Amino acid sequence: PLFQAMESEISAAFASGEPEDILSRAFKLTVTREDICTLQPLCWLNDRIMNFYMGLLVERSKKEGYPAVYAFNTFFYSKLSSTSHKGVKKWTKGVDIFKHDVILVPVHLRIHWTLLVVDLREKTIKYFDSLGQKGDHICKTILKYLEEESKEKRNIELTASEWTLHSMGTEEIPQQSNGSDCGVFVCKFADFISRDKPIIFTPEHMPYFRRKMVWEIIHQQLL
Repeated sequence: PLFQAMESEISAAFASGEPEDILSRAFKLTVTREDICTLQPLCWLNDRIMNFYMGLLVERSKKEGYPAVYAFNTFFYSKLSSTSHKGVKKWTKGVDIFKHDVILVPVHLRIHWTLLVVDLREKTIKYFDSLGQKGDHICKTILKYLEEESKEKRNIELTASEWTLHSMGTEEIPQQSNGSDCGVFVCKFADFISRDKPIIFTPEHMPYFRRKMVWEIIHQQLL
């Protein structure tokens, strides 16, 4: 019965009401029905859905037994790459990102979502792309950002040679089987990584993940 109730709630979120109806509010974000509808099959996820989901992951990471997670929003990387550290210096005002275990950087490449993950415990920067493209330059951009951020905020020099940068290969992570699931892949990569779990899902899980995310965003709670 619970599952049926959840299913009917998810269907209702897609079906009834006006596009501008507000379905969820948290993390200084407002999610409308129009935003939620990007979670329908074969739709591209928008910034609001991506940022809200990252907010849910960060919230969960405050619980005991989870690595401490910091997530940048989806506009961070494009701003950093088009300016420099100076252009995003204020984004971490009052926050020491180095006190976290994992930093998530969702990256929007015009019409494709990818994810960059900094593991401060292991000193690794990994790039996750469900279309299998390499992101070595993105890893380098983020390492340079971390060096400047560390110097500026903590007066500590990072030793670049101690860091490992790696673009995940197609044999290491699942790959999307259509042109629209990249955003869901990014959210689920981030979900598994922020629990220190191996990434074991497949493209077949995507329709289920999309519906699950609708419920989670509306209820502001990860299942």
